[in-house]
Amino acid sequence: MNALPALSRAAVDEAVSTERRRLADSVADLTDEQWATPSLCAAWTVRDVIAHLTVTTRLTVPRLLRAAVRARGSFDRMEVALAAQRAAAYTTAELVAQLRESADSTRRFPGSTPVDPLMDLVVHGQDVARPLGRRYVSPPEVVAACLAYVARNRFMGGPRRLSGVRLVSTDTGWTLGDGAELRGPDVDLLLVAAGRRAGLDALAGPGTAVVAERLG
Repeated sequence: MNALPALSRAAVDEAVSTERRRLADSVADLTDEQWATPSLCAAWTVRDVIAHLTVTTRLTVPRLLRAAVRARGSFDRMEVALAAQRAAAYTTAELVAQLRESADSTRRFPGSTPVDPLMDLVVHGQDVARPLGRRYVSPPEVVAACLAYVARNRFMGGPRRLSGVRLVSTDTGWTLGDGAELRGPDVDLLLVAAGRRAGLDALAGPGTAVVAERLG
């Protein structure tokens, strides 16, 4: 394993701001049909994904606690419910405006790290763009940092999905892990690490079969 240069806190905050504006711009012209398109994120449409990304800077601790109780302690159910509430409460134009307005906010989900909102934006940018046949391009150093974070993040399931696999980035030469090689662009390795089967299409090596079985 070789190390990637870490992003400073200031660089992370700046990248979050840029990604929020970039994503808002990329969805501002979508039609109603495109907003209703299923995203790469299971159970969410494009609209739900954008609604989810407006929650982060607006969630208070009391509201979080109430949502957790209603979701019976399931983080996934809670996120789905919170996104659904905002998707139903606001128009698409309002959701785009809210995402753009939150660009410079450093508020984040309670208990999360500064990298979490950045990773969320980069992955969800792909979740939205790919089913629509669009390209969403984040800076290479940002994608690489998100990949290194998700691949090691047990809460997100990266280590479980990538167990017994050796990641090899064809962008930077970065490697992680031991076992069957899984090589390709950082953005596709990131999607696979985050549980998106669509990322496998651009990857190669015997590790593809190992990960494909786990992703179902």
